[in-house]
Amino acid sequence: MSGRRAILSGSVFEERIGYARAVVDGDRVYVSGTTGFDYATMTISEDVVEQAGQCLRNVAAALAEAGCTFADVVRVRYLLPERADFEPCWPLLRGAFGEVRPAATMLVCGLADPRMRIEIEVDARRPAA
Repeated sequence: MSGRRAILSGSVFEERIGYARAVVDGDRVYVSGTTGFDYATMTISEDVVEQAGQCLRNVAAALAEAGCTFADVVRVRYLLPERADFEPCWPLLRGAFGEVRPAATMLVCGLADPRMRIEIEVDARRPAA
């Protein structure tokens, strides 16, 4: 499981800014901060819970391409402009990570686009072949 490989999602942000949705480096997978944009249509819901659901779908797709699932996540970071938006997302987040119990951090901060209400970043470890 050696070598470094970039995973691209097709997001225009990846091309414009110059980053990958995820990087596989040996048995480690680093998924970039991922927002609630539907990359196929480049649309985003106004609802934070719907955005969180799309974030998780986007993260799951990157993990799958790396040979992982949410069960392999060891760290998750949640970034939100509004502290009050976090709690409504808890049921979705618990659904993805509740059995896994990764280390987690939540930060209140500005995001790149004012339509973005949550961003999720994860680190995972690929299962042994």
